[in-house]
Amino acid sequence: MKRTINEREGHWVLARMGKRVLRPGGRELTERLINNLSISQDDDVVEFAPGLGFTAAISLSKNPKSYTGVELNDEAAELLRKKINGENRQIVLGNAADSGLEADSYTKVYGEAMLTMQSDSKKSEIIREAYRLLKHGGLYGIHEIGLISEQVDEEMKQEIRQQLGNVIKENARPLTLEEWSELMENEGFEIVYSTTNPFHLLEPKRVIQDEGFLRALKVSFNVLTHKPERERIKAMRSVFHKYEKQMTAVALVVRKK
Repeated sequence: MKRTINEREGHWVLARMGKRVLRPGGRELTERLINNLSISQDDDVVEFAPGLGFTAAISLSKNPKSYTGVELNDEAAELLRKKINGENRQIVLGNAADSGLEADSYTKVYGEAMLTMQSDSKKSEIIREAYRLLKHGGLYGIHEIGLISEQVDEEMKQEIRQQLGNVIKENARPLTLEEWSELMENEGFEIVYSTTNPFHLLEPKRVIQDEGFLRALKVSFNVLTHKPERERIKAMRSVFHKYEKQMTAVALVVRKK
Protein backbone atom coordinates (compact mmCIF):
# COMPACT_ATOMS: atom_id res chain seq x y z
CA MET A 1 0.00 0.00 0.00
CA LYS A 2 1.29 3.43 -0.93
CA ARG A 3 2.26 5.54 2.08
CA THR A 4 0.93 9.05 2.59
CA ILE A 5 3.18 12.11 3.01
CA ASN A 6 2.55 11.97 6.76
CA GLU A 7 3.95 8.45 6.86
CA ARG A 8 7.08 9.02 4.78
CA GLU A 9 10.56 9.57 6.21
CA GLY A 10 11.68 13.16 6.63
CA HIS A 11 14.59 12.89 4.19
CA TRP A 12 12.20 11.53 1.52
CA VAL A 13 9.89 14.54 1.97
CA LEU A 14 12.82 16.97 1.67
CA ALA A 15 14.16 15.21 -1.42
CA ARG A 16 10.69 15.36 -2.97
CA MET A 17 10.80 19.14 -2.55
CA GLY A 18 14.12 19.24 -4.44
CA LYS A 19 16.58 19.35 -1.57
CA ARG A 20 19.78 17.55 -2.51
CA VAL A 21 21.96 18.08 0.56
CA LEU A 22 20.36 16.04 3.34
CA ARG A 23 23.28 15.84 5.74
CA PRO A 24 22.84 17.19 9.30
CA GLY A 25 25.94 19.40 9.20
CA GLY A 26 25.38 20.50 5.62
CA ARG A 27 27.74 20.68 2.66
CA GLU A 28 30.42 22.29 4.85
CA LEU A 29 30.69 19.35 7.24
CA THR A 30 30.57 16.82 4.39
CA GLU A 31 33.48 18.61 2.71
CA ARG A 32 35.45 18.64 5.97
CA LEU A 33 34.82 14.90 6.32
CA ILE A 34 35.96 14.08 2.79
CA ASN A 35 39.00 16.36 3.06
CA ASN A 36 40.11 14.60 6.24
CA LEU A 37 39.63 11.20 4.62
CA SER A 38 42.25 12.39 2.09
CA ILE A 39 40.82 10.36 -0.79
CA SER A 40 43.35 10.01 -3.61
CA GLN A 41 43.98 8.06 -6.81
CA ASP A 42 45.43 5.23 -4.71
CA ASP A 43 42.25 4.61 -2.72
CA ASP A 44 39.59 1.94 -2.94
CA VAL A 45 36.51 3.63 -1.48
CA VAL A 46 33.25 2.29 -0.07
CA GLU A 47 30.29 4.53 0.73
CA PHE A 48 27.46 3.22 2.89
CA ALA A 49 23.98 4.49 1.89
CA PRO A 50 24.98 7.02 -0.80
CA GLY A 51 21.36 8.19 -1.12
CA LEU A 52 21.07 10.87 -3.83
CA GLY A 53 24.79 10.66 -4.64
CA PHE A 54 25.76 14.14 -3.41
CA THR A 55 28.82 13.01 -1.45
CA ALA A 56 29.66 10.36 -4.02
CA ALA A 57 30.20 13.14 -6.55
CA ILE A 58 32.68 14.84 -4.21
CA SER A 59 34.53 11.57 -3.62
CA LEU A 60 34.64 10.73 -7.32
CA SER A 61 36.09 14.17 -8.08
CA LYS A 62 39.19 12.90 -6.23
CA ASN A 63 39.46 10.14 -8.89
CA PRO A 64 39.90 7.17 -6.52
CA LYS A 65 41.16 3.85 -7.87
CA SER A 66 37.71 2.38 -7.21
CA TYR A 67 34.36 3.41 -5.73
CA THR A 68 31.63 1.11 -4.41
CA GLY A 69 28.34 2.42 -3.06
CA VAL A 70 26.35 0.06 -0.82
CA GLU A 71 22.68 1.06 -1.05
CA LEU A 72 19.82 -0.75 0.69
CA ASN A 73 17.01 0.86 -1.30
CA ASP A 74 16.49 -0.74 -4.71
CA GLU A 75 14.95 2.37 -6.28
CA ALA A 76 17.77 4.60 -5.01
CA ALA A 77 20.36 2.10 -6.26
CA GLU A 78 18.88 2.16 -9.78
CA LEU A 79 18.92 5.97 -9.86
CA LEU A 80 22.51 6.02 -8.61
CA ARG A 81 23.64 3.58 -11.31
CA LYS A 82 22.54 6.11 -13.92
CA LYS A 83 24.80 8.73 -12.32
CA ILE A 84 27.69 6.56 -11.19
CA ASN A 85 29.13 4.20 -13.74
CA GLY A 86 32.33 3.55 -15.57
CA GLU A 87 35.45 1.56 -14.87
CA ASN A 88 35.87 0.57 -11.20
CA ARG A 89 32.71 2.42 -10.16
CA GLN A 90 29.70 0.45 -8.96
CA ILE A 91 26.55 0.55 -6.85
CA VAL A 92 25.67 -2.70 -5.11
CA LEU A 93 22.39 -3.52 -3.41
CA GLY A 94 23.13 -4.43 0.17
CA ASN A 95 23.03 -3.76 3.88
CA ALA A 96 25.74 -1.63 5.50
CA ALA A 97 25.88 -4.15 8.37
CA ASP A 98 26.49 -7.05 5.98
CA SER A 99 27.65 -5.69 2.64
CA GLY A 100 28.94 -8.93 1.16
CA LEU A 101 32.11 -7.12 0.03
CA GLU A 102 35.54 -8.67 0.47
CA ALA A 103 37.27 -8.19 3.83
CA ASP A 104 40.54 -6.23 4.22
CA SER A 105 40.21 -4.85 0.68
CA TYR A 106 39.49 -1.11 0.96
CA THR A 107 41.39 1.91 2.17
CA LYS A 108 38.53 4.35 2.85
CA VAL A 109 34.96 3.75 4.03
CA TYR A 110 32.41 6.38 4.97
CA GLY A 111 28.72 6.89 5.60
CA GLU A 112 26.54 9.86 6.46
CA ALA A 113 23.21 10.43 8.21
CA MET A 114 22.51 6.74 8.58
CA LEU A 115 24.02 5.48 11.86
CA THR A 116 21.83 7.94 13.78
CA MET A 117 18.76 6.07 12.56
CA GLN A 118 19.95 2.73 13.95
CA SER A 119 19.68 1.15 17.39
CA ASP A 120 22.86 1.13 19.43
CA SER A 121 23.48 -2.54 18.63
CA LYS A 122 22.92 -1.94 14.90
CA LYS A 123 25.29 1.04 15.00
CA SER A 124 27.98 -1.30 16.32
CA GLU A 125 27.25 -3.89 13.62
CA ILE A 126 27.75 -1.31 10.88
CA ILE A 127 30.95 0.00 12.48
CA ARG A 128 32.24 -3.59 12.68
CA GLU A 129 31.46 -4.05 8.99
CA ALA A 130 33.50 -0.95 8.15
CA TYR A 131 36.36 -2.37 10.23
CA ARG A 132 36.08 -5.72 8.41
CA LEU A 133 36.25 -4.10 4.98
CA LEU A 134 39.23 -1.87 5.68
CA LYS A 135 42.86 -2.74 5.20
CA HIS A 136 45.18 -2.16 8.15
CA GLY A 137 45.53 1.59 8.62
CA GLY A 138 42.43 2.34 6.53
CA LEU A 139 40.13 5.22 7.44
CA TYR A 140 36.41 5.26 8.27
CA GLY A 141 34.43 8.49 8.29
CA ILE A 142 30.96 9.33 9.63
CA HIS A 143 28.73 12.44 9.60
CA GLU A 144 25.76 12.17 11.95
CA ILE A 145 23.38 14.00 14.28
CA GLY A 146 24.96 14.68 17.64
CA LEU A 147 23.95 15.84 21.09
CA ILE A 148 25.83 18.41 23.15
CA SER A 149 26.90 16.58 26.30
CA GLU A 150 26.81 19.64 28.54
CA GLN A 151 23.18 20.29 27.55
CA VAL A 152 21.61 16.84 27.87
CA ASP A 153 20.95 14.28 30.57
CA GLU A 154 19.38 10.87 30.00
CA GLU A 155 15.86 12.22 30.34
CA MET A 156 16.54 14.94 27.76
CA LYS A 157 18.12 12.39 25.39
CA GLN A 158 14.98 10.28 25.47
CA GLU A 159 12.77 13.31 24.92
CA ILE A 160 14.79 14.44 21.90
CA ARG A 161 14.81 10.96 20.41
CA GLN A 162 11.05 10.65 20.80
CA GLN A 163 10.36 14.08 19.32
CA LEU A 164 12.74 13.52 16.40
CA GLY A 165 11.22 10.13 15.69
CA ASN A 166 7.74 11.63 15.66
CA VAL A 167 8.57 14.21 12.99
CA ILE A 168 11.05 12.39 10.77
CA LYS A 169 9.28 9.01 11.03
CA GLU A 170 12.50 7.14 11.79
CA ASN A 171 14.05 5.68 14.91
CA ALA A 172 16.48 8.54 15.48
CA ARG A 173 19.05 7.89 18.22
CA PRO A 174 21.68 10.65 18.13
CA LEU A 175 24.66 10.47 20.49
CA THR A 176 27.09 12.93 22.02
CA LEU A 177 30.48 13.32 20.34
CA GLU A 178 32.01 11.44 23.27
CA GLU A 179 29.57 8.56 22.79
CA TRP A 180 30.18 8.41 19.03
CA SER A 181 33.93 8.30 19.74
CA GLU A 182 33.52 5.57 22.35
CA LEU A 183 31.52 3.44 19.90
CA MET A 184 34.38 3.66 17.41
CA GLU A 185 37.05 2.87 19.97
CA ASN A 186 35.07 -0.11 21.27
CA GLU A 187 35.24 -1.65 17.78
CA GLY A 188 39.01 -1.25 17.48
CA PHE A 189 39.33 2.15 15.79
CA GLU A 190 41.46 5.07 16.92
CA ILE A 191 40.19 8.64 16.53
CA VAL A 192 42.06 10.67 13.89
CA TYR A 193 39.76 13.68 13.53
CA SER A 194 36.52 14.96 15.05
CA THR A 195 34.54 18.13 14.55
CA THR A 196 31.04 19.57 14.81
CA ASN A 197 28.82 21.99 12.92
CA PRO A 198 25.45 23.49 13.92
CA PHE A 199 22.46 21.32 13.10
CA HIS A 200 20.77 23.92 10.88
CA LEU A 201 19.45 21.61 8.18
CA LEU A 202 16.29 23.65 7.52
CA GLU A 203 17.53 27.16 8.30
CA PRO A 204 17.29 29.48 5.25
CA LYS A 205 20.96 30.50 5.43
CA ARG A 206 22.09 26.85 5.50
CA VAL A 207 19.72 25.88 2.67
CA ILE A 208 21.25 28.62 0.47
CA GLN A 209 24.78 27.54 1.46
CA ASP A 210 24.01 23.91 0.67
CA GLU A 211 21.87 24.24 -2.44
CA GLY A 212 22.89 27.56 -3.99
CA PHE A 213 20.56 30.55 -4.28
CA LEU A 214 18.57 29.46 -7.34
CA ARG A 215 17.96 25.92 -6.18
CA ALA A 216 17.08 27.20 -2.70
CA LEU A 217 14.42 29.37 -4.38
CA LYS A 218 13.10 26.32 -6.20
CA VAL A 219 12.94 24.30 -2.98
CA SER A 220 11.12 27.18 -1.25
CA PHE A 221 8.61 27.44 -4.10
CA ASN A 222 7.97 23.71 -3.99
CA VAL A 223 7.37 23.81 -0.24
CA LEU A 224 5.02 26.78 -0.54
CA THR A 225 2.94 25.09 -3.24
CA HIS A 226 2.67 21.63 -1.62
CA LYS A 227 0.64 21.89 1.57
CA PRO A 228 1.10 18.34 2.98
CA GLU A 229 4.88 18.52 2.53
CA ARG A 230 4.91 22.06 3.92
CA GLU A 231 3.17 20.94 7.10
CA ARG A 232 5.63 18.07 7.56
CA ILE A 233 8.63 20.35 7.06
CA LYS A 234 7.19 22.95 9.46
CA ALA A 235 6.83 20.23 12.10
CA MET A 236 10.44 19.11 11.59
CA ARG A 237 11.75 22.64 11.74
CA SER A 238 9.79 23.28 14.93
CA VAL A 239 11.43 20.33 16.69
CA PHE A 240 14.87 21.29 15.37
CA HIS A 241 14.36 24.80 16.77
CA LYS A 242 13.09 23.50 20.11
CA TYR A 243 16.27 21.50 20.70
CA GLU A 244 18.72 23.79 18.92
CA LYS A 245 20.87 24.19 22.06
CA GLN A 246 21.02 20.44 22.64
CA MET A 247 21.63 19.19 19.08
CA THR A 248 24.58 19.46 16.75
CA ALA A 249 26.11 17.64 13.79
CA VAL A 250 29.28 15.59 14.22
CA ALA A 251 31.92 14.19 11.91
CA LEU A 252 34.63 11.71 12.82
CA VAL A 253 37.46 10.08 10.94
CA VAL A 254 38.92 6.98 12.59
CA ARG A 255 41.72 4.60 11.70
CA LYS A 256 41.78 0.80 11.77
CA LYS A 257 44.59 -0.12 14.11
